[in-house]
Amino acid sequence: MTHDLLRLATAGSVDDGKSTLVGRLLYDTKSVLADQLDAVERVSRERGQAAPDLALLTDGLRAEREQGITIDVAYRYFSTATRSYVLADTPGHVQYTRNMVTGASTAELALILVDARHGVVEQTRRHLAVTGLLGVRHVAVAVNKMDLVGWDRARFDEIVAEATAVAARFGIDEVVAVPLSALLGDNVVDRSANTEWYEGPTLLEHLEAVPVGTDPAAQPLRFPVQVVLRPQQAGHEDYRGYAGRISAGVVRVGDEVTVLPSRRTTTVVGIDRGRADGTLEELDEAFAPQSVTLRLADDIDISRGDLIAAAEAPGEVTRTVSGMVCVLSDRPVRPRDRVLLRAGTRTVRAMVEEILDQLDIATVEYARAPRELALNDIGRVRVRLADDLPIDDYRELRRTGAFLLIDEADGATLAAGMAETADRYAGASI
Repeated sequence: MTHDLLRLATAGSVDDGKSTLVGRLLYDTKSVLADQLDAVERVSRERGQAAPDLALLTDGLRAEREQGITIDVAYRYFSTATRSYVLADTPGHVQYTRNMVTGASTAELALILVDARHGVVEQTRRHLAVTGLLGVRHVAVAVNKMDLVGWDRARFDEIVAEATAVAARFGIDEVVAVPLSALLGDNVVDRSANTEWYEGPTLLEHLEAVPVGTDPAAQPLRFPVQVVLRPQQAGHEDYRGYAGRISAGVVRVGDEVTVLPSRRTTTVVGIDRGRADGTLEELDEAFAPQSVTLRLADDIDISRGDLIAAAEAPGEVTRTVSGMVCVLSDRPVRPRDRVLLRAGTRTVRAMVEEILDQLDIATVEYARAPRELALNDIGRVRVRLADDLPIDDYRELRRTGAFLLIDEADGATLAAGMAETADRYAGASI
């Protein structure tokens, strides 16, 4: 049996019980240290609570504990006999939506909580929208606090139908929903006797079974150059290598590759990987997400920010990037803003040419041509670049299709974006 890794991100509105659910997962999978549990039990007793408040296992900041809300993204690690997990615990408050974007950007599964009493609310729609736009492959909806609605199957079915319909609007085809009580532990790890009508997996059973990872061989090579290595030391006078982390695909010695944006073509003659003792190991092939150094047959002008790609599928080079953005800054994004656009290891001066539309989370509709996008707003923009930029469609290659908009004056990050085919959105609506 393989022991693979699943990265997941949680999302939910305030008081949906997200911290309690994460704490329950840690507790029931025996991933809590004895001294941590002792501290939680002591604090719970001091507060007059009969049972340990498992939310205290996850709300690490003092402000979080005092307010009873999660503020910052916190990463939790736990494992079972089958799989290891990296869990990004993201905030529920609307003002921290940007943190949810950060947490979900590397996740393969989004775990979205819904309070069974309140059903699908605006934050649920927002989280489903962000999940869909980020291209998260799998979505699980945890319908929590089912004990407070009498384990009502009709209520569960109603919530699942609405969540599934909203998810479909954002390209999420499959939603797995689990009725549970994080507080009591029903259907989190152990199956509940209160939901005999439910035939699906417990939450952990689903997490254990969901497919993870992407076969590198199924994707074209993408290798953003981070640094050019020319040690010019004795024994290495002629060494010239291009170091970075493979974003997608596989590279082998003898492969023909194209360097972007120059579009020059050459051949890989060597692949080096550093050992812990400082020496180099020569490889015949390497694959995502390995960090390696490539040596090429021809002396091409290559610098940091260039992209080495599969010659048969090198991708696009453009001076216009269109795509969805989520605003991360208090400073709004407006047309004609001068910014820097960073994609991979390349940064290019740019100007926001147009804000195409803005997503109305309440109605799940797009409003055309708003004057600006403010903090936490989601909308589509078109950006004009001052230089050529290799970039992929985010839906096909997440790592080389993502970008940031940066204030060129002070370097502050304004928005996170997901590139789509140029001008795909011109005049379009969903």
